[in-house]
Amino acid sequence: MRIVDVNEFYSPTGGGVRTYLDRKMGIMADLGHELIVVAPALEDGIEDRPGGGRIHWVKSPALVLDRNYCIFVKDAPVWALLDQLRPDIVECSSPWLPGWTVANWKGDALKVFFAHGDQIGAYPQRWLDSVATPIQVEQAFAWYTRYMNRFLAHYDAFVTNGPALAKRFRRRGMHVDASMPLGIERSWFSPDLRDEKLRVAMLAQLGLPPEGHLLLGLGRHHKEKRWPLVIDAVEAAANDLPVGLMLIGDGPQRRHLETRIAGSPHIKIFRPVYDRVRLSRIMASCDALIHGSDAEPFGLVASEALASGLPLIGPDEGGFAELADPLFAETYAARDALSAADAIRRMFAREPMILRAAARHAAQRVRSDYDHAVELMAYYEGLLAARRGGIGTALAVTPGAA
Repeated sequence: MRIVDVNEFYSPTGGGVRTYLDRKMGIMADLGHELIVVAPALEDGIEDRPGGGRIHWVKSPALVLDRNYCIFVKDAPVWALLDQLRPDIVECSSPWLPGWTVANWKGDALKVFFAHGDQIGAYPQRWLDSVATPIQVEQAFAWYTRYMNRFLAHYDAFVTNGPALAKRFRRRGMHVDASMPLGIERSWFSPDLRDEKLRVAMLAQLGLPPEGHLLLGLGRHHKEKRWPLVIDAVEAAANDLPVGLMLIGDGPQRRHLETRIAGSPHIKIFRPVYDRVRLSRIMASCDALIHGSDAEPFGLVASEALASGLPLIGPDEGGFAELADPLFAETYAARDALSAADAIRRMFAREPMILRAAARHAAQRVRSDYDHAVELMAYYEGLLAARRGGIGTALAVTPGAA
C-alpha cells in the first residue's frame, strides 16, 4: 500500500508527531508498504528517507505562536501532490484546513482521519478549568463537535491513536471506527540502563543527597503540559520529603517556567537531550516520571519511562491514565496540584525495591511502534478489501479501548 499523510503537525523540530512518523516510515518500508508525508514548510522540497519513506514539503507560512511549525493555507498544492502520488490511503490529522482539503479532494483513495489530539481538551477545557467542568466545556463547544462531523462525513474511517481519545470523542456522540494505540521504539529503553552514579550526580545538581528522590518531567514547555501544576506539587511535597525535579525540554513557556522556579532550590530546567542513548540512561536512572497533562490522548513519554523501568505519577484523565496500573503508578485528580503532591508522597512511601520490580516487569509489556504499525496496516488492508468486495473485513483491533 501507498499511504500519504497530509500532516500539518509534522516539523523537523517538532515533537511526538515527528518522532512517530519518522519511525513509521521505516517500519512500513520493512513491511512492504510506503509512507509519504505531505507537510508545510517555509520552502517547497522533497526529502527521501534512507530505507524508505519521503517528505514532500509545501511552501507555507510559519505559525505565528510557534515558529517551529508552518500551516497550510491553500488546497491546490496539496491536491496536485495527491493527484501525482496516487495513494491507496490518505491520512489526515488536522481538523483545520487540511481536514477539509482531504475531504474535498476528488481522488479515489480511501480517506482516514487519524486523530492524534483533541482541540477541546487541549485548549478550552484547560482555559476554563477553574470555572467549568470538562463536561460543561464540551457542551458549550458542541458547535466544534458538529464542525468536525461535517468534514468527517467525507472520510471512510475515523481512527484515534488510543482508547483515551476514542472515549472522549464517543462521549460527545461521535462515531469512532477504530482505536489504534501508538507504541514506542522499545530498543532504546531498558531498566538495565539504570546508573546509580548518574542518579547521585543528578541529585547533587538539584542540591539533594544520594538518599533523595529524583523526579523527571520530560516534554515540551507548552501550557497544555501543565508544568506549573507539577512544580507546585513538587514544592508542596518537598515540605515533607527530600524530593527534586529535573525538567527536560523546551518550548514557548520556557521563560515563564524559569521565572517560576527561580526561588526553588531543588527544581532545575535542562535543555532537550538529543543523544538518545544518554536520554535513555537519564530516564532509567531517575526514581519516577511525573506528568501533568490530562489532555494528551496517548502517554508516549509515560510509555518510554515505563520501558525504562520508571514508576509513574500522573493525572487520572487522558492517555497517561490508560497506562497507570496501581502496581507501578500513582494517579492524582487531574488539574489539582495538592492532589499531585499527595501522589508524590504516596509514591515515595512505598517500598522502593517492590515498586521498581513491578515497573521492571511492566517494562517488558510496553507496546512497540512496530506492533502499532502492523495492526494499523492490517486494519487499512481490511478497509481496502471491504471496498473492493473481497473477503477482508475492516475490523477495528482496539487493545484497551472502551
